[in-house]
Amino acid sequence: MDLPVMPPVKPMLAKSVATIPPGMHYEAKWDGFRAIVFRDGSDIEVGSRTGKPLTRYFPELVGALRERVPRRCVLDGEIVIARNGRLDFDALTERIHPADSRVRMLAERTPASFVAFDLLALDDESLMEAPLTDRRALLDRALAASTPPVHLAPATTDLQVAERWFEQYEGAGLDGIVAKPLTLRYLPDQRAMFKIKHERTADVVVAGYRFHKSGPVVGSLLLGLYDDHGRLQHVGVSAAFPMKRRAELVEELEPLRMDDVTGHPWAAWSDESAHESARLPGAPSRWSGTKDLSWVPLRPERVVEVAYDHMENGQRFRHTARFRRWRPDRTPESCTYAQLEEPVRYDLAEILSQPGPPAPLPGHTLHPNGPPSTHDRK
Repeated sequence: MDLPVMPPVKPMLAKSVATIPPGMHYEAKWDGFRAIVFRDGSDIEVGSRTGKPLTRYFPELVGALRERVPRRCVLDGEIVIARNGRLDFDALTERIHPADSRVRMLAERTPASFVAFDLLALDDESLMEAPLTDRRALLDRALAASTPPVHLAPATTDLQVAERWFEQYEGAGLDGIVAKPLTLRYLPDQRAMFKIKHERTADVVVAGYRFHKSGPVVGSLLLGLYDDHGRLQHVGVSAAFPMKRRAELVEELEPLRMDDVTGHPWAAWSDESAHESARLPGAPSRWSGTKDLSWVPLRPERVVEVAYDHMENGQRFRHTARFRRWRPDRTPESCTYAQLEEPVRYDLAEILSQPGPPAPLPGHTLHPNGPPSTHDRK
């Protein structure tokens, strides 16, 4: 490759804020794999948030990108998989697999899409120092004729529209809203944007904990909810505690500690086949690798209120839940899925409908699929 912006590039990040700030550029917050796409002629490389390549895991996107994006460009966006009109993050994680045959099988069964929302380079020009408004105008032109599975992320500068998106898009599995200052240049690995996510609370059962990597203090609390059949399902963890509080939790939970897992609702956690019919802690995962997934069982008698943003497939917390307070007034049996708020369904196709092409930007010539430039050696 010979591009004005070369891999690896770590993407620009966002910091959490409570409300949508006025006077900015707004987009949906996609729930997928952040990806930087580099194209130089027939050469395509897809970099992850950490800079490591994702290319081999999404072979169907490589071909699609060759057909649908400018011959020499660097794009920032998100890889997503949709099922039944919603984003499906679990299906996305299945693609990170060492076996090429399985990756290609899943590429046909659950094909991925790429949603572009920024342009870092075009032809021979780096756009890293250009303001967001210029980068977005060029991106709109570059992808005006693109078709699925390559999409141009919807965007607006209207705060009221952004607020409506915030309420509606969750029903399609999206995370919230991202707000970007209009004059923002591209700042790799810096939290220069703003993200606004939904926050809800739930009362959950604490049924165990894992030790912290630093020693015999609590690393994370294991959380559960009862399903319609009265089974306690593992729904996630709460893990953000000051070190002093981690030590206090060990003493606080000691009276509930079980000598072994026998008789615990999650006693079968070490049996891989048991994970097929129930949500248990310590499920085998390509993400955990050799990480120690053992945990300390507790009698499921204490209830805690946690804050969360949204549920993955209605079964588990998509991200780490945030500890709010103990709830001694609640019984464990009352902590069921029924308490969770369900967002109104919204069709993902409505979000990904293509916007019309903007007016040309003076001083720039785009070659989405036209003749190769002088630097296109492939």
